[in-house]
Amino acid sequence: MTLATPDASIDGMSPDCDLLVRNGIVVPMERDRHWLTGDVVVRDGRIAEILPSGADKITARRVLDASGAVVLPGFIQSHVHVVQSLLRHQADGLELLDWLERRTLPYEAALDGDGVATAAELGIAELLTGGTTTVLDFGTTHDHGRVFESAEKMGIRMTSGRTHMDMGSSTAAALIEDADASLADAEGIGGRWHGQAGGRLRYAVAPRFALSCTRGLLEGCARLAREHGWLLHSHASENTDEVAAVRAATGMSNIEYLDAVGLTGPDVVLAHGVHLDSAEIQLLVDTRTRICHCPGANLKLGSGIADIPGLRSRGVPVGLGADGPPCNNRLSAFYEMSLAATLHSLRSGPTALGAWDAMALATRDGARVLHLADVIGTLTPGKAADITVVSLDGWSMIPGDDPVARVVHGGSAADVRHVLVDGRPVVVDGRLTTVDPNALRTRIDECWRATRRRMEHR
Repeated sequence: MTLATPDASIDGMSPDCDLLVRNGIVVPMERDRHWLTGDVVVRDGRIAEILPSGADKITARRVLDASGAVVLPGFIQSHVHVVQSLLRHQADGLELLDWLERRTLPYEAALDGDGVATAAELGIAELLTGGTTTVLDFGTTHDHGRVFESAEKMGIRMTSGRTHMDMGSSTAAALIEDADASLADAEGIGGRWHGQAGGRLRYAVAPRFALSCTRGLLEGCARLAREHGWLLHSHASENTDEVAAVRAATGMSNIEYLDAVGLTGPDVVLAHGVHLDSAEIQLLVDTRTRICHCPGANLKLGSGIADIPGLRSRGVPVGLGADGPPCNNRLSAFYEMSLAATLHSLRSGPTALGAWDAMALATRDGARVLHLADVIGTLTPGKAADITVVSLDGWSMIPGDDPVARVVHGGSAADVRHVLVDGRPVVVDGRLTTVDPNALRTRIDECWRATRRRMEHR
């Protein structure tokens, strides 16, 4: 139950803080296997202090009850596609390239501005109610300002960019753009939105992948990002057919080609990295390029299993992400953590990547991947109060001692109780506070029907 305190505390004194997350099992994630029962004190949108329960009597303008729950850093997903959310459950049973050509690209071409905005709201609603407070997001080629409008309104921390593509099959014709116009549009959107909402919104330059962009466009994307200090975000080495096609087209491996056009480096986040040879891995190490592991999507599309334990052991920064709803059907950090903590046993044994490693991918490691480690990723005084409270009442979470093992192996999005971003409660008792859920459901139904009609008549 959520508790609230009046604006004035006892004896007419002002409250000690803006918000108190009270009496939870606090897991700061500053180091592994450390937790305490305590209170998280929030002032001015930041974590002020963490106190053992009963250590001091703190008064607050608002109190969120965390009894019987784990208090964690807000989950971070380093690769999602919120704009694809209206295609959920409509693109099953396909491998990557067919999935793109037959369903995803026609869908993106059929979206209008309202469809982009509503798809983004659907994705963001699922992310927030599932405890994800920060994402690196990949858009489509048009109306990307609507994604930022939705993110600003709903309260998520988002780095995002419109996608770029200037070549492809006839299926993607409506999405193929003039390279210069595409880059100019990105520069305008980035100039408008980067740093907005108190720094909660940031821009990333996002060429789709090597097979949909000319060399000139890829090089232009790299220049644009570095002129403005923005992240670069793309896909690489997800599927064996993709890898073979890149080599046939360029004479190089995927990562070698991306390196040649400027798409490696500490400011680059590449989704997937499933099929990498030893020379490519060394390039990632040498350039400090980031990888986002998307186990759910890689399994559904039959793409393979990335060697995440091997990449981490070499020092490659790795985050975790759900990818898009059409290739995963959910945007759940819980699902991705559970897969990450079990899947790699097949190749590397049951100790290769455990529950605390998976939680790190979704918190402090994800913050490092997105260059936000000084802002989020751990419950550290001075950092932004991005906090997820997960109830331990579910049958699959009892009994047990280690709270992270219980969450990773037994938890689900349905167990999320409260979510804060910048100290603002965006989910309270499992319910969104920043949009009307019923009105959003109506918009989702209307926009999907309209988008499907356009897809059928193309």
